[in-house]
Amino acid sequence: MIKKTLFSTILLLVFPLSLFANENTISNLYTAAGIEGTLLIQSLDKNTEYKHNSSRIDQAYIPASTFKIPNTLIALEEGVIKSPLEIIKWDGIKREYPPWNEDQTLATAFAHSCVWCYQKFAIKIGNLKYKKYLHEFNYGNSKTGKNITSFWLDGDLRVSAREQIKFLRKVYLEKLPIKHKNIKILKDIMLSESTSSYKLWAKTGWKGQHGWFVGYIETDNKIWFFANHIKINSQSDLAFRKKLTIVSLKLKGIIHTPEI
Repeated sequence: MIKKTLFSTILLLVFPLSLFANENTISNLYTAAGIEGTLLIQSLDKNTEYKHNSSRIDQAYIPASTFKIPNTLIALEEGVIKSPLEIIKWDGIKREYPPWNEDQTLATAFAHSCVWCYQKFAIKIGNLKYKKYLHEFNYGNSKTGKNITSFWLDGDLRVSAREQIKFLRKVYLEKLPIKHKNIKILKDIMLSESTSSYKLWAKTGWKGQHGWFVGYIETDNKIWFFANHIKINSQSDLAFRKKLTIVSLKLKGIIHTPEI
């Protein structure tokens, strides 16, 4: 597994994109990396789509931490948290991920996928409110489950790559029953990269064998949405959630690679 991951990482980083462009397919990237998954890239106007493994694009999976995108909007709208800088006090319980073992803000909780922070929010929001918002958002199958503090990780909620993009488009266009100020807060903390050539708003997710990287990118005054779901066989596969997405965006000329 280590050799496979090392080889595929070098392949993606070193081989020229023209090698894959000649085949005019994203699927070669996944094959080279030894990763099983599905990817949808879609323009804002919906007129252009790039796909990998299209038979799975409409297959629904547990959203894991990508649910922090709608969850953040719900928590803000319900007043459970009011500011990206508001302190969320650590409960003192040590968890497996060191960045969780300290006080958080909404911004750090989102960036670090802090499960206990959003579980605190969930208890205050409650099942009825979640069902209401999920229905209004038309998010995935809009189901929760028996445990209000983990339904996005091990409950009944499911969402497909296409549904992820459908929801992200509503976020971008602000076509949700959410106040502008709260959508702006989400967009501010969701902005993960800002370069001279593009801006990237994104969120990762991981639960068991389900790995996600979803979001949207602004480049050349155009907006593109993406949703990548991959099968996680080992922790070394996690890097490919983002890596395969970014390389695919470069392959399709959405992100421009400087000439060397």
